[in-house]
Amino acid sequence: MAAYIIFTREEPIKDADAMKAYQETNAKGGRTEGMEALVVYGELQGLEGEAPDGAVVLKFENRERAMEWYNRPIYQE
Repeated sequence: MAAYIIFTREEPIKDADAMKAYQETNAKGGRTEGMEALVVYGELQGLEGEAPDGAVVLKFENRERAMEWYNRPIYQE
């Protein structure tokens, strides 16, 4: 069964250099086979409550693969 990891950013980026370093670190980890980026920021509309400033939704083939990706040492730094 597919599993999803959803990240939200609650406020605008305050430190562009720190965000760039974060993105570069994640890019070093490479793409995981079977992972699909369904949403990478873009325009959001909150239907209930306040909408986050940004969101990322990643799809994996199963929960085990999702947790392997999330728990990679390069991501947890």
